[in-house]
Amino acid sequence: MKRLWPLFFLMFAAPVSAQDDALMIDQSVGADVKLAFPNERNIQPRSSNFQVVNYVPMSNEQGERWAIVTLKNTSAGSRIFESQYLMGLFADGDRRAPSEFKQTIEGNEVVSVTLSFGRHKFPLLNVIARD
Repeated sequence: MKRLWPLFFLMFAAPVSAQDDALMIDQSVGADVKLAFPNERNIQPRSSNFQVVNYVPMSNEQGERWAIVTLKNTSAGSRIFESQYLMGLFADGDRRAPSEFKQTIEGNEVVSVTLSFGRHKFPLLNVIARD
């Protein structure tokens, strides 16, 4: 019986740790809120034909930051979306591109993608693109 205790412990501990990894939807900052963090190093996303239509920030207890981002290809032709065309703005003023991601998006097409912005102590406040 003593040999079975570690097995019982693992069976009941696993579901708890799996819940800690679950992403929860974070409250979004309204579009009318103007943020003015300094950007001395002029960190910006690369120029592209992609427009952020909207986004839904998500996070978990481990500090992982994700977002479901709805993008529009404003060009008439097909374009390859790459993560360097977006930038996440965090509550401490830090700016970070999402993890590497590529997807072909047809002209004038609107798509939603789920992107990781890595681990961060502060929440993701905004996702921006640059024309």
